[in-house]
Amino acid sequence: MTNPISRRTLSLLALPAALIACAMPQAALAQDEGGLYVAEGRFSFEQAAGQGLASNPAGQRFFVLALPPNAAALTKSAPKSAAAVRDRVLAAGGVLMVCKRDVDSGAIDAVTLVPGVVVVRGFPPRGSDALPQGERYFPDEQRDQLPANNSTLTRLRNTCS
Repeated sequence: MTNPISRRTLSLLALPAALIACAMPQAALAQDEGGLYVAEGRFSFEQAAGQGLASNPAGQRFFVLALPPNAAALTKSAPKSAAAVRDRVLAAGGVLMVCKRDVDSGAIDAVTLVPGVVVVRGFPPRGSDALPQGERYFPDEQRDQLPANNSTLTRLRNTCS
């Protein structure tokens, strides 16, 4: 004699499977985050951006940080060749960044930056409570614009400190 399974038992068994099935498309679409490429003394903006473009598949988010004087490529008056590279980075999923310390010091004029450039803070001085203990982000930062990877975020903050 067979033992019939109740509808309630079937629905309880189906729930975990349904939850897994709903999660699968999101997991399948999620891509790893790319790295941080810094335009500094040794590397021009075009070189750092080119390395980011070559190292990351289209659509994978990566980060290009421009330090003075390489940040000129992120301004409205950038030469056409630099603007073209900048636009390729954005089209490929890259995020363009400058350091807040450079904006605060006047080395970069925030008014001249093209829309979408993210201004990033470095680590606060020791003893400061600006970055709450145990937190990765400042309270007023837009987390979705910054690296999710802890080592990439740490490198970014160290560079901007």
